[in-house]
Amino acid sequence: MICDNLERIRATVHETALRCGRNPNSINIVAVSKHVSATKIAAASQYGQVIFGESYLQEATGKITQIDDALQCHFIGHLQSNKAAVAAELFHVIQTVDRLKIAVALDSNAARLNKQLDVLIQVNVGRERQKYGVMPENAEELLREMQSLACLRVRGLMTMPPYGREPEESRPWFRALKQLALHLADEGLFYDNNAVELSMGLSGDYIVAIEEGATLIRIGTAIFGERTQ
Repeated sequence: MICDNLERIRATVHETALRCGRNPNSINIVAVSKHVSATKIAAASQYGQVIFGESYLQEATGKITQIDDALQCHFIGHLQSNKAAVAAELFHVIQTVDRLKIAVALDSNAARLNKQLDVLIQVNVGRERQKYGVMPENAEELLREMQSLACLRVRGLMTMPPYGREPEESRPWFRALKQLALHLADEGLFYDNNAVELSMGLSGDYIVAIEEGATLIRIGTAIFGERTQ
C-alpha cells in the first residue's frame, strides 16, 4: 500500500510541476509520520522516501532512534521553548518557528551541539486564533531579529491555511505565503534568498500548493492511510 501510494503521489507531483513549468525536483514530499510506527517509516524509506515529519516530541523521540540515520526528520508541530534542546538534537529541520523566544532557544542549543540548524518560519496566513504562527505583517520583524542567531539557517516559510471543503479554497492562502516569501527574499532575510522553501499543502490540497509554489508538501494520510492515535 505505501509503495503504491508513494508512486501515485510522485507521479502527480511530477505531472503538476511540469504543467506549471516547474522542475519536479524542486518539490519534496514530507511524509507526515505522526502515529505511524517506525516499521512503516522504514518501509516507506525502502521505497525512496527520505523526509519524514513528526508533530509530537515524545512520540518522535522513541522512533527516531529506531530509523536510519540517512533519513531526514522535520518537526512540524508546535514547539515550546523548554523542549528546544531535544528538538535541536533530534531534527534536521524545525518548520514551526513563530517567535523570537523559541528561535533563541533553538540557536543556543544548536550552538551547544556545534550544529547548524535549518528552520522555517510558521506564518498564520488565515489569522486564526486557534492556530500558531506569526502574523504575516510581523514576519519581517521576526526575521530581522533572528539575523544575529548564528546557528540557525532560516530556509523559508511554512503555513497551515484555514480549513476548506475544496482544495481550491486553499489557493489564496498559498498565494499569500508565496508573495510574503518573495518580499522577504527581496529584503535579503533568508539564508539563501535564491532558494526559499515554502512548506504548504497536505494530502487534500497539495496539487494547488504546487501550483502556487510549494517546495515542501506535507503528506500523511495519502501515504500511510488513516491513522489511529
